[in-house]
Amino acid sequence: MESAEKLSVTVTPAMARMIREKVEDGSYGSASEVVRAALRALRRDDEEHEERMASIRARIKASIEDKGPGYTGEEVIDNIRRRYEARAGGLHEDSAGPLE
Repeated sequence: MESAEKLSVTVTPAMARMIREKVEDGSYGSASEVVRAALRALRRDDEEHEERMASIRARIKASIEDKGPGYTGEEVIDNIRRRYEARAGGLHEDSAGPLE
């Protein structure tokens, strides 16, 4: 185990009550154990968040670098217009456009 460093922290009354309750119900042996467990959970949350962000960044980068077929703004607008006109005219839409 790492050597310990004593710190003084200030918490809200609700946090202090939660710490005391965890010790009193036997979940933890001391207030220090509760705080250490909370800090370990914070570290895990931070690591998981960073992993999610790295995954999102990788997907965005892959999407930007994807040289596969794309659609121009004009093609998208034309397709939306065709779909709208088909619905507005009461026609049944066929799969005739590139985006369908």
